[in-house]
Amino acid sequence: MKKIALITGASSGIGKELANIHAEKDGDLIIVARSLAKLNELKANLEAKHNNHVYVIQKDLTDVNAAKEIYEEVKKTNIKVDYLINNAGFGGIGKFNERNLQEDIAMINLNVSALTSLTHYFLQDFTKNNQGKILNVSSTASLLPGPLQAVYYATKAYVTSFSNAIAEELSETNITVTNLMPGATETEFAKVSGMEKTELFKKTVSARSVAKDGYNGMLKGKLDVISGLTFSQKLMMSMLPLTPKKIVLKQVRQMQEVK
Repeated sequence: MKKIALITGASSGIGKELANIHAEKDGDLIIVARSLAKLNELKANLEAKHNNHVYVIQKDLTDVNAAKEIYEEVKKTNIKVDYLINNAGFGGIGKFNERNLQEDIAMINLNVSALTSLTHYFLQDFTKNNQGKILNVSSTASLLPGPLQAVYYATKAYVTSFSNAIAEELSETNITVTNLMPGATETEFAKVSGMEKTELFKKTVSARSVAKDGYNGMLKGKLDVISGLTFSQKLMMSMLPLTPKKIVLKQVRQMQEVK
């Protein structure tokens, strides 16, 4: 029987690659994003190539009611979701006090509130059936504070903490929660967030490789999956516990300054 995955932010980047990977494994899909044109294009391509079924939901997840509306629409169709993949998210660069507050609130609504709500709604069904897998896309940014991206880093810290906590709560069930923490990835994120000219995004990995790591980690029920780090980034991460926080903050800020 085909597994059905619901993927948010499926129109591009890691989300689109996750959709491709799931379709390649003979799975059906519910794909969610703001761009109906991109979703329909992805649906047509996947159904033509893999002979699967793809259900499209156009929704802006910065809307506080979006998660509930998505869940209710899925329930009305009687589609049983096997995998919930919370991938949608965005960032934005700049000093917190100089940024547009409404943009940061929208970021919190998407990165935190929508992810939390979707997880809550679909966990009701997963726990009834004692089966299901959740993949939450966080970031290596969740492991440290982020000067010049203060709100984004904070939202991802929430995602990692939240995912790990409920994974333990569900540890005696057949439900798993996997937290994917990519490094700088070749997606539209850098352009949208204004970070394409920063040191951090000089070297990126493909969205496909990150999506593959995350998807495989989800299937195995891994707690955390770190993907897409360069050697220097891995070295920096390994030194975090030993490095004074003020030095870490200065290093992160320098990596995120637009050159």
